[in-house]
Amino acid sequence: MRTPASFAAALAEVRLPSVFNPYGDVCPEHDRADAATVRRRNLTRCLEAALDANVDTIWIARDLGYRGGRRTGLPLTDEVHLEPAGALMGGIDLKRATRGPVVAERTAAIIWRVLARIGEPAILWNVFPLHPHEPKNPFSNRCHTRAERDATWCLMEALIAMVAPKRIVAIGRDAALALSGIDIPLSVVRHPSYGGQAEFISGVHSLYGVAQTTKERPTPASLPF
Repeated sequence: MRTPASFAAALAEVRLPSVFNPYGDVCPEHDRADAATVRRRNLTRCLEAALDANVDTIWIARDLGYRGGRRTGLPLTDEVHLEPAGALMGGIDLKRATRGPVVAERTAAIIWRVLARIGEPAILWNVFPLHPHEPKNPFSNRCHTRAERDATWCLMEALIAMVAPKRIVAIGRDAALALSGIDIPLSVVRHPSYGGQAEFISGVHSLYGVAQTTKERPTPASLPF
């Protein structure tokens, strides 16, 4: 797993109960036939661009959501923000893997608003790199289990070895606890969901030395997480 392509291929091999693997699985309801291939390619292109640009910071949240990374293959990124993501990573081409209307995710909207504000790319990741869902309900979100995290932790270690980051930003308490033993400088910010939007924005701006000169307009509460 020394290259982005081999890393994405290793991700695709993971199979766990009540877990959708966007890099190896295809959703019969929403995905195109080549969806898993498209998502592996999206991830590979982002990682290759980050390595070429010497991006040295990884933002890590908890796990993939069904409206975001499950569909795009990119953590903390929904289909609405594929084009901005490609632009921030140097103009790479990122594709949709699904059919039907574009789906938005509120957390992704906040993440990408802040990334646009600071104007500096970061590698986005999750403690558990796949989408855990409730049994028999693939379009739900749940917290991954300790056993699921342990089963995929080698992938976290492989990513860190490949990127060699100078700093990791843990998004949310769960991510911070899971990453507490990593021997890399760790900053923690509030997760933007469930009332944490203002604290998240303030925390990231503080980390990057970005002044908040105007009041941030909140993301509409009607937009799902």
